Amino acid sequence: MPDSQRPVIFGEVLYDCFPDGQAVLGGAPFNVAWHLQGFGLAPLFISRVGDDPLGHHVRDAMHKHGMDASGLQLDSLHPTGKVTITLSDNSHSFEIIPDQAYDYIARDALPPLPDNTLFYHGSLAARSPVSAQTLAFLSARYAGKRMVDVNLRSPWWQQQPVLEMVDKAWLAKLNDEELQQLVPDAVDDANRMQQLIQTAGLHLLLVTRGAAGAELLTANGDSFRVAPDAVTEVVDTVGAGDALTSVLILAVLQGWPYQQALERSQAFASAIVGRRGAIVEEAGFYQPFIDAWDLS
Repeated sequence: MPDSQRPVIFGEVLYDCFPDGQAVLGGAPFNVAWHLQGFGLAPLFISRVGDDPLGHHVRDAMHKHGMDASGLQLDSLHPTGKVTITLSDNSHSFEIIPDQAYDYIARDALPPLPDNTLFYHGSLAARSPVSAQTLAFLSARYAGKRMVDVNLRSPWWQQQPVLEMVDKAWLAKLNDEELQQLVPDAVDDANRMQQLIQTAGLHLLLVTRGAAGAELLTANGDSFRVAPDAVTEVVDTVGAGDALTSVLILAVLQGWPYQQALERSQAFASAIVGRRGAIVEEAGFYQPFIDAWDLS
């Protein structure tokens, strides 16, 4: 696979801990990388886990899924990340624990990096100085096609640093609540989107709206929308946005038209909300999409 078709994914890997005691692998960047591997893209995932049973399980799961684990650093001082999830009425909330291994992703431990590819990162891993410095290095290297996935998780964000992170990205993705938090002074979402894409100098802006679907805005003002099927079965919504993002990355690399990209992204996200957690370990889960989208 040429470097230009091998995306680099940076950020947290952690365990989503549900009220029933179930712990499911997650973290937005990890979820995106996992799905991209399922679609056959062989992403380079860069993160850090503790030298503990959960961290060892992350590496084992990646190997079982066929993922390259050369970018997964091992930390003997900090634990593998955890998040406590609370579910209510088809929605969810997070309690994110501080000082986790993914806060210490070290630049000097990076693997060999592909050139001229799409670089995806979130905002959560930038909460700590060590990972933030590594992110700054990678962002400069991949400035031409950088995708920022905004995840505003209290108390781990401030408006100005997040806006600076989004600035000059090729594509930014966030949900409608995050859009209102980052651009509070506009009269409505349409104006918020226009303001953000113009002030940040974005090429594309994706806003997700849960059950209402998603909207993609281009720098020249073209807008594309999609909504999920009304009969979509929902087990939980954890990872729905990450599922949508993964197919959008696939769409960019495959050169799909924007409306088709959104429709396929939404279709995959609708399949994910029918499962517990953000990832699916059965290899056959991705095959119908691979066949339908002619990815083989």
